[in-house]
Amino acid sequence: MNISSISSLASHLNAGTQAAESRQPTQEQKALIQAVKAVNAAELFGQENETTFIIDRAARIAVVRVVNKKTGEVVQQIPTQELLKMAEESNGR
Repeated sequence: MNISSISSLASHLNAGTQAAESRQPTQEQKALIQAVKAVNAAELFGQENETTFIIDRAARIAVVRVVNKKTGEVVQQIPTQELLKMAEESNGR
């Protein structure tokens, strides 16, 4: 099970608020990480897929993806690319 995207989520959420060497995930971030680990361990999206989270910097929101572990292909994404583009435009970027 690959949780690198989840581990990096904590870093992105804390970016700019703490020194790099002292970043620690909050309780909420730890709970999110554990929830994603449980979903991936249960293989709710199939044996070939895993759930990942990223922060879209331009739109400034979290994105949930179901990704094929073998190919890296995004099977499903919430919110969609179209909604991310609209959010980015509304943020004035």
